[in-house]
Amino acid sequence: MEKEKQRLEHIPLRLLMLLVGFGVMAFGVAFSIKGALGTSPISSVPYVTGYISGLSVGTTTIIMNGIFVLLQIAILRRRYQWVQLLQFPAAIVFGLFIDGAGVVLQGVHYSNYLQQWVLCAIGIVLVGLGVSIEVTARLVTTAGEGVVLAICQVAPVKFGNMKVIFDVTLVCISIVTGLVFLGRLEGVREGTVAAAICVGLLAKWFSKPLAKFEQAVLCRR
Repeated sequence: MEKEKQRLEHIPLRLLMLLVGFGVMAFGVAFSIKGALGTSPISSVPYVTGYISGLSVGTTTIIMNGIFVLLQIAILRRRYQWVQLLQFPAAIVFGLFIDGAGVVLQGVHYSNYLQQWVLCAIGIVLVGLGVSIEVTARLVTTAGEGVVLAICQVAPVKFGNMKVIFDVTLVCISIVTGLVFLGRLEGVREGTVAAAICVGLLAKWFSKPLAKFEQAVLCRR
């Protein structure tokens, strides 16, 4: 009960943090795309489907997250918490931020493999930081995490294990989609593996100072 009261305090500031988290993550996705070494697992499906369809990555991200919300409803049924429908507007904002970040980075280019890795590394760090900020805001669960949590509620699987399975599944879908429609891999490369390994570790590392910030600012009386 006390934790819930703390979560509901300073809603405007928490909302601002959520938007900042989305913005940072969006630039992380945009940098990963610019690096052309593969996106993070959660962005791999929007990237390849956007490449095939001609839609922007932001648009396909919105569509994918909408599907994730519907999957949560199908999995949980009566147990679904309707407040989680706020994931819809959150997904729209995140998708728009991704397209906006892509526009801002239009002039960024690389000329060698090392520069590709620099762009990819920046993207990975920003995604990890953005995830930590979004989690610290404690307002809305992202649709992807919502699917994992929904599965964990109906199956005896730990969240960490299910998250790995979920990410691997997304990468496999991206690989198959690229091979079927393009005859090659698109958006899945060594950078995808690096993101899968490092984003979670970075998010945990960033969460420590952010937790102190939450206690000092968001939870103060």
